[in-house]
Amino acid sequence: MTLGRIFIVLLGAAVTAAPACRRASYEADDPSRIHVGIVFDIGGKDDRSFNAAAWAGVKCAETGKLIDGVSPCDKPALGIVLRDVEPGTPNSIEPAMRAFAERGYDLVIGVGFTQAPIMRVVAKDYPNIRFAVIDGVVLEDDGTPTPNVASLVFKEHEGSYLVGIIAGMTSRTGTVGFVGGMDIPLIRRFEKGYEEGARSVNPAIRVVQNYVGVTDAAWNNPGKGKELSLAQIDKGADVIFTAAGNSGLGAFDAVEQKGMQSGRATHFVIGVDSNQNGVKPGFVLTSMVKRVDNAVYNIVRDVVNGDFKGGFHVFGLESDGVGYVVDEYNKDLVSAEAIAAAEAAKKKIIAGQITVTDAMAQ
Repeated sequence: MTLGRIFIVLLGAAVTAAPACRRASYEADDPSRIHVGIVFDIGGKDDRSFNAAAWAGVKCAETGKLIDGVSPCDKPALGIVLRDVEPGTPNSIEPAMRAFAERGYDLVIGVGFTQAPIMRVVAKDYPNIRFAVIDGVVLEDDGTPTPNVASLVFKEHEGSYLVGIIAGMTSRTGTVGFVGGMDIPLIRRFEKGYEEGARSVNPAIRVVQNYVGVTDAAWNNPGKGKELSLAQIDKGADVIFTAAGNSGLGAFDAVEQKGMQSGRATHFVIGVDSNQNGVKPGFVLTSMVKRVDNAVYNIVRDVVNGDFKGGFHVFGLESDGVGYVVDEYNKDLVSAEAIAAAEAAKKKIIAGQITVTDAMAQ
């Protein structure tokens, strides 16, 4: 039995034994504090990508520090009580979500689009509990947003366009790669934006794409991610953008395996969601970040301040919801010309002068 499932069993027992009063059901927890429960997707909170970004956001809200417990975040601690569940299987997600709701948690967060249908059912059963889902949308039967659910969504195609520019201007072979996790419209959004960005600076560039799979297991198979990346390298790709959760770490291993020449990597990977530049220093060209941490922190803050609003919360370039990272790990890898081109495109996208195709809207 996984730790996540053990927690669900224990939490379920607490639900059975707890009094009807919400505040009395917190056992030893301080009943005066806001209680937040977060349910991760199958990749787990240590995926150094999507889940990790959500974890950083709630930890910042809890303590004012990031997930290593040392580095400060740039926002004040909110003094919440935080509990989390890492489901061992997809079937464990709904019991975890219901356990938090039954105990009267002030906010229940679901990580990943696959939790949206589950949250739709649970939120209807607990209309007085606030919920938030990352990358998912929860609607009523008439198509209107569910009032007690905040849908935190991002314009991934915009950020992917910018790293596509950087990839296109860095590639020496004229071929770049994309490794997606689960083959779904959300990840196609990353792919399409990346392709359009690369072609904006090199119309003749070749983009090779592969997906790890078509089930939830596609997010947690780094061996397959490495296999696909090496196959793309064999086809000439020297820059690979991965949007595959834990599976994407295989792409990092693949480019590292190819090594360096004259002190510079021969092949590069582009990280996703979190800043992954430091995962394999020297081999990570940049990272397309989704500020999931900011989105999560903000929704927790809204609950703390009594300002929670259901419906759509959209994060794009105009709100720094997506972007790319240049830091001490990659500042010597990305050319000044590539950065200038990406920044110019960013301004034009925000101004509406460039429209990046949203594959999910097609």
